[in-house]
Amino acid sequence: MKTRTRPQAAPPAARPDRPHRWVRIGVPVVLTLAWIVVFLVGGRMFSQLGELSTNDRVQFLPASAESTRVNELQREFALEGVTYAVVVFERETPIDDATELALERAVTRLPAIDGVRSFNATPMIVSDDGLAAELVIPVASAGEIDESVAGLRAGLLALVPEDTAVYVTGPAGFASDIITAFQGIDGLLLLVALAAVLLVLIIVYRSVMLPIIVLVTSLSALCGAVLVVSALARSGVILLAGQTQGILLILVVGATTNYALLYVSRYTEALARRDSRWDATLEALKGSWQPILASGATVIVALMVLLFSQLDSNRTLGPVAAIGIVFALLAAFTLLPVLLLWAGRAAFWPRHLKSVATDPTHADVLEGVGVWARLARTIARRPRAVWVVATLLLAVMALGLTQLRADGSPSSEYVLGESQARDGLHVIAEHFPAGAGTPAIVVSDVDTMLEATATALEVDGVDSVRIATLGGPTPITPEGVQPFAEGAGIALAPIVVDDRVLLEMTLTSAADTTDAEASVMELRSALDALSSDILVGGQTAIDVDGNEAAIADRTLIIPLVLVAILVVLMVLLRAVVAPLILIGSVALSYAAALGFSAVIFNTVFGFGGADPTVPLFAFVFLVALGVDYNIFLMTRAREEAFAHGTRRGLLRALVLTGGVITSAGIVLAATFAALGVLPLLFLTQIAFIVAFGVLLDTFVVRTLLVPALAYDIGPGIWWPGALSRDASREAETDLVVR
Repeated sequence: MKTRTRPQAAPPAARPDRPHRWVRIGVPVVLTLAWIVVFLVGGRMFSQLGELSTNDRVQFLPASAESTRVNELQREFALEGVTYAVVVFERETPIDDATELALERAVTRLPAIDGVRSFNATPMIVSDDGLAAELVIPVASAGEIDESVAGLRAGLLALVPEDTAVYVTGPAGFASDIITAFQGIDGLLLLVALAAVLLVLIIVYRSVMLPIIVLVTSLSALCGAVLVVSALARSGVILLAGQTQGILLILVVGATTNYALLYVSRYTEALARRDSRWDATLEALKGSWQPILASGATVIVALMVLLFSQLDSNRTLGPVAAIGIVFALLAAFTLLPVLLLWAGRAAFWPRHLKSVATDPTHADVLEGVGVWARLARTIARRPRAVWVVATLLLAVMALGLTQLRADGSPSSEYVLGESQARDGLHVIAEHFPAGAGTPAIVVSDVDTMLEATATALEVDGVDSVRIATLGGPTPITPEGVQPFAEGAGIALAPIVVDDRVLLEMTLTSAADTTDAEASVMELRSALDALSSDILVGGQTAIDVDGNEAAIADRTLIIPLVLVAILVVLMVLLRAVVAPLILIGSVALSYAAALGFSAVIFNTVFGFGGADPTVPLFAFVFLVALGVDYNIFLMTRAREEAFAHGTRRGLLRALVLTGGVITSAGIVLAATFAALGVLPLLFLTQIAFIVAFGVLLDTFVVRTLLVPALAYDIGPGIWWPGALSRDASREAETDLVVR
């Protein structure tokens, strides 16, 4: 067997291409100082990011959506800048006149609570069974809704009889629960994500300094992204959603760590051959910039395709997350090399550098005893069997797509765990028409309001109709506006704005159920036949319009993302066959992850469904990030193919990148899994799908399917490039399977 001698680094005097000493010192100093500024300023803005986000779903709907138009008109009939809290009282014994009076006095005697306008409360309604009562209280939507609702709950509990249970539900109640759940983004989520990354890095590197260097790089990238995103949100350029804030954090930390792992791998290889840290840094950058930049580009391209979305929440996520990836790339190309340049071999202490570095020029890399060398030899012996089995495994998992319910989930299930707003809805459903707390809102002309009322009452699922008056919502029938209670005298005059009135349709089903959505769609159809000027909105209509827009986005965005990433891969690999295989394998992996997750959601967790945006977000992240690992593998395979031939080069790439790509996959899966600590259904489902899908890409697609299929195809994988026509070195591959 021929032996190879390690090339010796030339002494500094013999390196005319080496930059001047002041450049080698000045550039790292300037970059370090710049990132210190970014870290300090962006870190201060991080705690303010949550204040700039909103969770009001109607704000993200298309402006043309019917519920959006109703929401704008509704403000003219009500107090400006308010949402509504539905207060429900429940007792085990019937509510008599004295108890009803005590409950009404409790509302009027409420102390001053910021944002709560109890003096504008609607009249109390007692249920037919006498065991519950409800009323509506306006709450300022621009203030701290969670604090207002908490104060309202505490104030009522202190004033009502001891044997009376109090619930605050409705839009304000659910907004309070969601805000409370999102409060963990600034602290708990970041802590869990960093702890998971640190643990994996310690296991991978078994050193003290290197994991800290990687985490500092990730945090600096996050601070830079937060600095830009917060400035854009503050200036009103973007509308920031609470869920976007959490995804940005996870994506930046995970992506930066992935890029760092690839660079560190190249840096250790360079240090194994060179005595100079500067020369090793330049070599590492030369070997890693292309796959890292290509990986970042695929993610950015996929994210920017979201700009074609109808939903503003999707459209905003694109540029926000893309900004995060840009800073991840900047940190990986500037801060990380500088920190490792300062640290040198000390970064790997207490391990000796030779124990963690592999010389990629070693001729016997495929004849080792490690797990990756053994896997490479297995693929070389039975490539077709390996990729066929891997494909069948993914296909079986994809069958679970038949169990996927992603046409919308009840809004009452959006917050996992305890939710008093959800409990209040259950009480309403038990004692009142289930939709009493959240009626459908209809805006009609004055001339057609009685006909609209008659038409609505004929719709299956509509229980009763009320009209907005100065004294609050008042019953209305096809005969006209009714007195609020028997013997109350003359009915109040309705509020008229631009010859329009506002009607509230109480539904027999809870507002967040499919039955309620069916009633709203039937109501729209019936009223459209009466007059095209009649608009139907409200919470159920918002859900209907949001789901329709999300499904339309999903149908449009997924094909566009596939095409965009395919183009990037063709440019990167200068081939057609390899990109098609990479895209197809990752798409199959996505289907497998989504199918398996659907079964788990239905049978283990018992979720009632998923938001239509869940498959879309999971697709964007899984395809874009999953392709990253294939890029890391195939760019190295292309590099090795020029020296060793396609098949042998592919096996060498598998061995040389196996450890770093597997580590990157585990890190990314751990960071996305951290989203599950927040008690929000949407983020929990995204966390599970993406984390599981990344592990599939890491251990099945990149480890088995792609290498085996590419090996089976041989040089044709690079068609129509020059490598596809070079078969002169392919016979050498036989050496690895003897």
